[in-house]
Amino acid sequence: MLWFLLGVTLLIGGYFIYGKLIERIFGIRPERQTPAIANNDGVDYVPMSTKKVYLVQLLNIAGLGPIFGPILGALYGPTALLWIVFGSIFAGAVHDYFSGMLSVRAGGASVPTVVGRELGGIAKQFMNGFAVLLLLLVGVVFTLGPAKLLGNLSGTSVPVWVAIIFGYYMVATIVPIDKIIGRFYPFFGALLVFMSVGLLIGLAFSDKPFYAAGVTLDNLHPQDLPLWPLLFITIACGALSGFHATQSPLMARCMENERNGRFVFYGAMIGEGVIALIWATLGMSFYDSPEALNATLAQGGPAAVVNDVATSLLGAVGGLLAILGVVVLPITSGDTSFRAARLILSDFLRFDQKPVAKRLMVALPLFAVGFLISQMDFNVI
Repeated sequence: MLWFLLGVTLLIGGYFIYGKLIERIFGIRPERQTPAIANNDGVDYVPMSTKKVYLVQLLNIAGLGPIFGPILGALYGPTALLWIVFGSIFAGAVHDYFSGMLSVRAGGASVPTVVGRELGGIAKQFMNGFAVLLLLLVGVVFTLGPAKLLGNLSGTSVPVWVAIIFGYYMVATIVPIDKIIGRFYPFFGALLVFMSVGLLIGLAFSDKPFYAAGVTLDNLHPQDLPLWPLLFITIACGALSGFHATQSPLMARCMENERNGRFVFYGAMIGEGVIALIWATLGMSFYDSPEALNATLAQGGPAAVVNDVATSLLGAVGGLLAILGVVVLPITSGDTSFRAARLILSDFLRFDQKPVAKRLMVALPLFAVGFLISQMDFNVI
C-alpha cells in the first residue's frame, strides 16, 4: 500500500508545486473578466461555482478512460503506475490547463479557434474538421457502448437504447448548460470519486495484498506486448488525452475567475490520475497474476473486471453501482462531445447560439451524421 500512497502523494505534490509553476508561466490575471461574466448568454456562457465546474470538468474528461484504460494497463505491471503519475503531472495536467486557460483568454473559444490564432488559418480549418470528426466518433462510441450493455441487462434491443441515448444527447446538447449538465453532473462526478475510493478501502480491508505480483519494473504482460508504445496509448485518458482539449472550453465558458483555472483544469486531471491509480492498483491486486486478470478480460472486457471487483469488495450494491457507473460515465462524456461539436461548428459558421432555432440548425445535422456512423461496424469505429 505504501507504493500507492507514494503515487498519490506525488500527484498531489505535482498539483501544488509543478501546477503552481505552470500557473505562473501562464500568468493569470484575477482582475480580468472571464467569458462566463463578459459573455453571459444563459446557454453556454453561464457562471457556475468552482466546485461545480471542477466536478463537471472531471466527469467530462473522464468517461471510462481512468477506469478501463488502467485496468488494461495493469497487465503490464507496476510500471503502469509510473506512467499514470508522471504522465498526469507533466503531460496531461499541463495539456488540460493550457487548453482550458487559452480558451478563457480567447473568450471561451473552442480549440480550433485558439489554434487558428496561434498557427494560422490552415491549421484552424484542419482542426475544425479533425475536432468535429473526433467528437462525432467519441459521441457514437459513447452511445453504442452503453446501449449494448443496457440491451444485455434489460433484454431490450440495442437500437431502441441507441435511440433513447441519442434523444437524451439531443436534449442535453441544446438546453442551457446549467439545466442538466451543471445540475446533475457534479453528483455523478462525486459518485465516480466515492466509488473509486470506496473500492480502495474495500481492498485495504480484504485479504488481498496490494500488488499481488510484487513491485517490479519488469514488463509482466501475459502476451509479451511491448511497453513502448502500447502502455502510453492504453492509459491515454489517465495521463494524456487530446480529447480533453475539446472539453475544457465548455468549462472555460463557466469559470468565474482565472485564479480558479489551476484547480479546475490542472486539478481535474490530477483527480483523474488518482482515480486511474486506484483502478490500476485494483487490477494488479485483486487478481493473483496478470494472467488471471487477462482471463477475466477475455471473458467480458474491462466491464467484467469492474463488476467482478466491485461485487466482491462491496457486495451486490457495489456491483450494481459499478454497472450503473459503466453506463452513466460514457453517457456523460458522449453528450458533451456532441455539445462541443455544436460549439465548434457554430464558431466556424458564426451562428449565435442564444436562439434555440440556431442551436437546432447546427445540432440536427450533427446527430443525423452521428446516427449514420452508428450503423457502421463498431470495431471500425
